[in-house]
Amino acid sequence: MTELKGPSKAMHIFLWIAQVLLAGILAWGAAEKLFRPISGLAAMWPWAGQIPAVFVRATGLIDLAGAAGLILPALLRIRPKLTPIAAVAVIVLMICAGAFHIIRGEAAVIGANIFFAAIAAFIAWGRFYKAPVTGRL
Repeated sequence: MTELKGPSKAMHIFLWIAQVLLAGILAWGAAEKLFRPISGLAAMWPWAGQIPAVFVRATGLIDLAGAAGLILPALLRIRPKLTPIAAVAVIVLMICAGAFHIIRGEAAVIGANIFFAAIAAFIAWGRFYKAPVTGRL
């Protein structure tokens, strides 16, 4: 493997920061949705108390899969091309979450979904085109 130099190394570092940040956010959301009682979630996110609990728990599993997909393939260097694919899947997830909130009349809360989708887009773009997971830091 070759050592990364210059802009490629900087891009690689920025991408890892973005991946860890977004994966951490998704993992936190997954833990909340999977382990916190629905009544506790409803106090934080009113929608969680207004839909079936199985749907809330399923979204937690999806968040967990997204977090794992952003980190594990690149970190373990086992099929690292799955990392940008996971980032695209997170974009789709955020579009669905934004649509869900808009349909419910909660358009004011989609700022976070847009922000997370933007981070995922940066990761997808960077890992597909600018700094694929190869070489060492």
